[in-house]
Amino acid sequence: MKLLITGFEPFANSQINPSEEVVHALAEKEIEGVELLTLILPVERFAGPDTLIRTYISAQPDVVLSLGEAGGVTAVTIERVAINLLDFSISDNGGHLVTDKPIVADGPSAYFATLPTRQMVNTLTEVGIPAQLSYSAGTFLCNQVMYEMLHYVHKHQMKTPAGFVHLPQLPQQTAGKRPPLPSMSLDVMVAGVTAVIHTITQWFTANRLVQS
Repeated sequence: MKLLITGFEPFANSQINPSEEVVHALAEKEIEGVELLTLILPVERFAGPDTLIRTYISAQPDVVLSLGEAGGVTAVTIERVAINLLDFSISDNGGHLVTDKPIVADGPSAYFATLPTRQMVNTLTEVGIPAQLSYSAGTFLCNQVMYEMLHYVHKHQMKTPAGFVHLPQLPQQTAGKRPPLPSMSLDVMVAGVTAVIHTITQWFTANRLVQS
């Protein structure tokens, strides 16, 4: 299975993004049954989704899994829904501050992730890593990237499964904050995303066998 996995560069005056760190760590790993393609996206309204779609077109992966940072979450968070809304609470890295605009004019109100989200959460729980399902990916770049990837696949009648996972912040991002904020170590996040990839691989292989 050829898997394109993406993270984001740091944003909001931070010097680190856990999704970028996890992607870099995974690039050094061998995962059985997986050809892993890695990509770091700019946190920018236009360049972020454009970079993802252009890479998807050229690489033609079987599955797309995007990762992002969610400050304040206590668990690896599997997103089920992306909504057609840009409503930034902060400017992106390109200086864009967007309020109450659709991602795609006249596009569907929402798309559901096409990965086995419930199975992904169950796997993480079984291996002892905090995990949860989420029904809102926000209204910033994470939601936009998820929506635009699913919209592209739907628009072009393709069958590539795609979805999004939010990660907690790293301990060094929360140290000294008052009140204390939740965090998760890089090793635990890497183990969690690896477990998620194994689940996706098994699900993808089973579906392919059924279809053949």
